[in-house]
Amino acid sequence: MKIDLHYGKKIVSLDIPNSNFLGMIKPEDKAGVDDPAAEVRRALAEPVKSKRLKELVSPDDRIVILVSDITRPAPSKVLLPPILEEIKTAGIDDNQVKIVFGLGVHRKQTEEEKKDLVGKKIYERIKSIEHDLEDCEQVGVTSRGTKAEVFRKVLEADFVIATGNLEFHYFAGYSGGAKALAPGVCSRTTIESNHSLFLHPGAKAGVLKGNPLREELEEIAAMVGVDFMVNAVLNPQKEIIKVVAGNVTAAHRAGVEYIDRIFRLQINEPADVVITSPGGFPKDINLYQAHKAMQNALPAVKKGGIILTVACCKEGIGEENLSRALSENLSLDELVDELKHKFIQGRHIASQMAKIQLEYRIYLVSDLPQEVTKNLFFRCFDSPQKALSEALKAQGKDAKVLVMPFGISCLPHLKSHPH
Repeated sequence: MKIDLHYGKKIVSLDIPNSNFLGMIKPEDKAGVDDPAAEVRRALAEPVKSKRLKELVSPDDRIVILVSDITRPAPSKVLLPPILEEIKTAGIDDNQVKIVFGLGVHRKQTEEEKKDLVGKKIYERIKSIEHDLEDCEQVGVTSRGTKAEVFRKVLEADFVIATGNLEFHYFAGYSGGAKALAPGVCSRTTIESNHSLFLHPGAKAGVLKGNPLREELEEIAAMVGVDFMVNAVLNPQKEIIKVVAGNVTAAHRAGVEYIDRIFRLQINEPADVVITSPGGFPKDINLYQAHKAMQNALPAVKKGGIILTVACCKEGIGEENLSRALSENLSLDELVDELKHKFIQGRHIASQMAKIQLEYRIYLVSDLPQEVTKNLFFRCFDSPQKALSEALKAQGKDAKVLVMPFGISCLPHLKSHPH
């Protein structure tokens, strides 16, 4: 069985013996809409639980549009023109609008990257700035005790529009909606405090009810006031298949319902080996992002099985604290336990991977240099075929193999364990 997987900006292939191949976990083949801009305009004309955007803004409003950074496949350059057209009909000039890239704790972007994300014409027309972790003001304290500190330039706005893409998120349940604001444009303190809730059993992919992390980020967004949202749902080829717009929570839930129908996939039995890929660039830009595919693979693999992740990681580990945690020669138990005492952004990913490694085994195929891979507590390879060969040796000649070619986009669940 020849399998193709997205790897950075190219495709890699591997052969799986037919006797071992259990199947492929991938969403239905849904083609992108013929006219993406028309789909955005349709969503703006049919907002969920909200008036139309042009009826909500006032001619004197200072408007901030929150957009995703380079680590997300959000189609900002498609979402923005119809949004700007709509607010223009309400008398809003370009000089009243700011685009703010929500970096979270990710790296700064180059001018070219910013221009590419929003489109050259819009970048030249509209002031586009990056969120600054150091320039945040407190707006309140959440019911769970998190200080809500938000980028000052966002707080100066009269009207906030959140944009992004909507998919499963390994501990916020789903991306999108209020997540553009929190953690998108919050301080490091707020982000770390919110992310520390990820140890809660309810903080996992595909879960909203009883997910303290998602509940808190929506509480922070409500404090600030996110006035409207526009989110795209993408197929694995990163084409728009649906856009939802309107009230920041209600429209988000409409998008979630749609995602569950297409991307929550049933399997009959778990496998001895799950081969997963985040789905190529930008989802495998670094290990920090790519590890999300490992998380989504967990329901599909037997305890003691192997999660073989094929991810380019062209920008390395992706976060200084994560790099440090992986190079300190701590035991798996130490990495897991340290988070119970103190949450440190970035190190939590090391803890998550250590937790996986304690119950399963991680194999990673990447372009990470040897000086990096020698510090990792899992097995690393430069070829998917070599990694599979070793996995089959470890699990036995009758080992069953499942493939998740778009591991961040879909979420398997066992037939006997409905979500």
